[in-house]
Amino acid sequence: MKRIGMLTSGGDCQALNAAMRGVVKTLFNSGEQVEIYGFLEGYRGLIYGNFQMLTSKDFSGILTKGGTILGSSRTPFKTIQDPDENGLDKVEAMKQNYYKLKLDVLVILGGNGTHKTANLLRTEGLNVVTLPKTIDNDLWGTDMTFGFQSAVNIATDCIDCIHTTAASHGRIFIVEIMGHKVGWLPLNAGMAGGADIILLPEIPYDIDKICEAIKIRHERGAGFTIIAVAEGAISKEKAAMSKKELKKLMENYPYPSVSYEVADEIKKKTGQDVRVTVPGHTQRGGSPCPYDRVFASRLGAEAGSLILKGEYGFMVGYRNREIVKVPLEDVAGKLKTLSPDAPIIKEAKLLGISFGD
Repeated sequence: MKRIGMLTSGGDCQALNAAMRGVVKTLFNSGEQVEIYGFLEGYRGLIYGNFQMLTSKDFSGILTKGGTILGSSRTPFKTIQDPDENGLDKVEAMKQNYYKLKLDVLVILGGNGTHKTANLLRTEGLNVVTLPKTIDNDLWGTDMTFGFQSAVNIATDCIDCIHTTAASHGRIFIVEIMGHKVGWLPLNAGMAGGADIILLPEIPYDIDKICEAIKIRHERGAGFTIIAVAEGAISKEKAAMSKKELKKLMENYPYPSVSYEVADEIKKKTGQDVRVTVPGHTQRGGSPCPYDRVFASRLGAEAGSLILKGEYGFMVGYRNREIVKVPLEDVAGKLKTLSPDAPIIKEAKLLGISFGD
């Protein structure tokens, strides 16, 4: 008998259900007797013992379903070892619920913060297998995360739609794409959608360079400009500040987000009409694309295989087009950022895309 605990933590995304389905189908198809305990709302469910017993039927028909059937929540790693409002030791509570249910392993689906806590539980003696989930594709140890390609598709569709109205009115349009610390999503969506300028967290921008790129397009006869802006894009002036200085500056920040600041500055410097579109959480919603359905299923199947073999303490990742197992201690606390010198950046510049630098 294998007793499996399962939870999804952090922000939701497409293909979480597909990945869990892959794990469960692999386990049940092995002929092994299996009990599945689904913890509700991420680590919160594990802390407070809020779970449901699940059967194979619960995972039927969810391959195409977005979100997560278990629910999710954010439980920040930086406070995970602090007592809750009632003085409860959260880490000890998770351990006790694990042992109370006599679990053989915890299957945890999540991103960077989730993997830090998963690795902590591993060091506390619990058996853990994880799966890499995030639309940002910023998890170290894997070339790809599930949810990313679906989010790229949605963000690209948004840029595609903006093209027609931008061309019709001869305007500058800014599309703000998710990506607080890394730029994989806005870069890929921007390139796929034919954006003329892409602003990324890893490449601080110069507003004068942006205006110069717009001017060059206008001189060449282009009647409009599309700018894909990562929500974490930052100017060169702000990037040069200390964290303390930047925090103080942002206390009285007059804009809803960086896109509106960029739009305001462009309008002041060029006099041109600028519009901002923010697709927001639509990028994390809806049905997973076919790529993510297949990818998440493959990762889930490999996770199920590791469980059957009793190989714990790994994240199932993807490297060089192969599904691999990556030690959790190698993953936790590391961010996969986009290098300004990456080949894809150089190739984008060859296409005439400006990064405001």
